[in-house]
Amino acid sequence: MSNSDKIIRLKTVLARTGLSRSTMYRKIAEGTFPSQVKISVHGAGWRESAVNCWIDDPASYRNEGATQ
Repeated sequence: MSNSDKIIRLKTVLARTGLSRSTMYRKIAEGTFPSQVKISVHGAGWRESAVNCWIDDPASYRNEGATQ
């Protein structure tokens, strides 16, 4: 597993993106932010590589798995 494929948690994602929690979850629902990955029964995280991709170009990011 490379460094860019690490799973990062909510606080890290919010700190890196500068988004609020509610804005981030709205963007996930819209398909304009990476979806979380389930890592345990009550835990989730985000692939660091997907978050980095969004940071590189947030205006054109589209999550192909999102429903509209």
